[in-house]
Amino acid sequence: MKKGFTVWFTGLSGAGKTTLSNLLHHRLQEMGVTNVEVLDGDVVRTHLSKGLGFTKEDRDTNIMRIGWVAHLLSKHRVPNLVSAISPYRSVRDDVRKMIEHAGGEFIEVFVDCPVEVCEKRDVKGLYAKARAGEIKQFTGIDDPYEPPHSPEVHIRTDQVSVQQGAEMIMAYISEKGLV
Repeated sequence: MKKGFTVWFTGLSGAGKTTLSNLLHHRLQEMGVTNVEVLDGDVVRTHLSKGLGFTKEDRDTNIMRIGWVAHLLSKHRVPNLVSAISPYRSVRDDVRKMIEHAGGEFIEVFVDCPVEVCEKRDVKGLYAKARAGEIKQFTGIDDPYEPPHSPEVHIRTDQVSVQQGAEMIMAYISEKGLV
C-alpha cells in the first residue's frame, strides 16, 4: 500500500452499511489486499466505547474513538472500513481532518435509504421500540441524522443492489489509485 485509506460508511440503522462493508472487505481480499481491517460500529461500541450512552456528547466521543483507530490504521498504510451511523456531520468532518492530516485518504460513503425502508429491514425491532418510546434518542426517529453534503460515494440502497454499491466503491478507490 502506497497510502492508507479509510472507507467511512455512514447512514441510518438498517441502511446497509455493515453489509456493504463486509462485501467490500471480501472483494479487497480477493484482490490480494489481505491486511484490510473492518471496524463495525456495533462491535466497536461493545469493546472500545462500553458504557457510553446515546447523548450527542457520547455519540461524538464514540465516533472520535473509532476515528482515532481508523487514523492510526491509515497512518500505517492499513486500509480500513468503518461502518458507523455517525449521525453528526461535524464529527465526521473532524475524523476526516484527523485521517488526512496523518497522510491517509478518507472516503465517505453515504449509505442512503429512506427510514421507512430501514424500518422494514429491521430484524432487531429497534425502530418499532423507538416508535413505541421504549428506546430514546434513536437516530432517524427522535434524534437527527445529518447527511453528508458531498460524500465521495453516494449509494441509494433502496435503488441499487449490494453488489452494485460495492462496485461503485471499488471503482472510486481504484480510480484514486488506492488499490
